[in-house]
Amino acid sequence: MDAEKKNYYEVLEIPTNASPQEIESAYVRARNAYSGDSVALYSLMTKDECDAVLGQIEEAYSVIGFPEKRREYDRLRGFNHSGFSQNYSAPAQHGSSSISSFESRPKDSVQYDDFGSNLIEAKVSKITAQKKFGLDYEENAEFDRAIAECTEFSGSFLKKIREYKNVTIERMAEMTRISKTHITALENEDLPKLPADVYVRGYVYQYAKVLKLNPDAVAASFLLYFKKLKNQK
Repeated sequence: MDAEKKNYYEVLEIPTNASPQEIESAYVRARNAYSGDSVALYSLMTKDECDAVLGQIEEAYSVIGFPEKRREYDRLRGFNHSGFSQNYSAPAQHGSSSISSFESRPKDSVQYDDFGSNLIEAKVSKITAQKKFGLDYEENAEFDRAIAECTEFSGSFLKKIREYKNVTIERMAEMTRISKTHITALENEDLPKLPADVYVRGYVYQYAKVLKLNPDAVAASFLLYFKKLKNQK
C-alpha cells in the first residue's frame, strides 16, 4: 500500500497502538458520522459516497477489531514497531449496539490479500463536516419557543430563523446547493420566481435541515402555506 493510501487505522482515525476500547469507540463514531441523517449527509456527499466510506469503516473494523486478525495485519503491514507494546486483548465488554453488525460475521470473512486494496478517500473528514454545518448563535429562549410552537412556517418566518441562527444566504446556498435566487424568492414568497411545488418542498426540507429544524414538519407546513398563497393570487 502506498504511503498516500489510507490504512485501516487511518480509516478509523486512530494510531496503530490504539487500545481495543479506542478502536471500538472510533468505529462507533465513524459509523455515526456517515450513517442515517448525520451531519455528513447534508448535501456534502452523495449516498453512494457515504456507503463507500461505510464500507471502508466496516472492513477496517472487521480486521483490527479482532485481536488475532489485527496481530496478523500489523505483522503484514509492518506496524509492530519497537518503542511501544501493542495491546491485542479484546475489550472486557462490547456494547451490543456498537458491533452488532460483526457478531454474525465469520472472523475469516476478510482475506489478508485484500489488505493492499485501494481505499476510497472520503471527500471530507468528520471534523470538516461538523465545522461546515455547525451553527454558532446566541440562543433566545423566547424565540426558540416561538419556533417550537409554530404551526405555519412562512417564508418571512424562515428568514427570521435563518438570521437568528447566523446563517447567511451565501452559506445557506452552499450547504443546500439551492441557488441564492431561489432562497431569496422562498423567503420573500416571490411565487413567480419559484419552481413547481415538489421542488419548493425539497428546498424547504433542505433549508430546515440546515437550521436544525424538523424538516418533514416544516416542509409540510410551508407547502400548505405556499398553496394558500397561490390560491389567493
